[in-house]
Amino acid sequence: MRRRKRQLNEANLPLMEHLRALRKVLILSAYAILIGAMIGWFFSDQTFGYLAAPVIHLQEITFITTTPLEPMLVKVKVSLLIGIVLALPVVVWQIWSFVLPALKQNERKYLYFIFPSSVVLFLSGVGLCFFVVLPIGLKFLLFVGGEAVTSYTPFLTKTSYVSFLTTMFLTFGLVFQLPIVLLVLIRIGVLTPQDLATKRRWAFLTIVILAVVVSPTPDLLTQLLMAGPMYLLYEISIWLGYLVARKRENELALK
Repeated sequence: MRRRKRQLNEANLPLMEHLRALRKVLILSAYAILIGAMIGWFFSDQTFGYLAAPVIHLQEITFITTTPLEPMLVKVKVSLLIGIVLALPVVVWQIWSFVLPALKQNERKYLYFIFPSSVVLFLSGVGLCFFVVLPIGLKFLLFVGGEAVTSYTPFLTKTSYVSFLTTMFLTFGLVFQLPIVLLVLIRIGVLTPQDLATKRRWAFLTIVILAVVVSPTPDLLTQLLMAGPMYLLYEISIWLGYLVARKRENELALK
């Protein structure tokens, strides 16, 4: 009976270690975001003024306040958004440090390439969203169907706008991690560049479906603006995958 208990404990040990590692990732990430949000509190007003620029440039849109707590909620949400951006390097490092132990010891050095690439791709996704997708998407979403009435003035609350921005930023930032994920799978031998190249049609269909599912807005325009860069990143991943696969084959040949 004791021997059986010991065997069960030993079998559950790796699972407990993974759970402890995941708990550490979540705690450190939460602390980093909290510290970033505390710093962001002092810059929240200026930041909201900058983030509201796509709406203000439309001129026909008016921001309104519907509750006495809304100004405070806006500061909290904007501070949290700043905290996420400031804590991004810490969060990305923690996540990849948790995922990459599945690699062999000599392959963990790639973390120092994956980490900055992941941060740059996330910020690129956020930049594409804010500077390209958002101005086009807002104009479409806020004025679609407006011609049906003679007098039409869209109103927008600040809290709903900040929540919408946060969802859009996180969605595009995460979607732009696609090349990193594919290259890691190629590196560990789960996928090959040939697999990705021969399944372009299925990949395109999957990307379109994924864009429809994860897009924070139901309009076709935003979904297309998300699916286009995703498929471009897929094609880039194929060509980079050939380099990664060739290097992996050379290392295996030397062993």
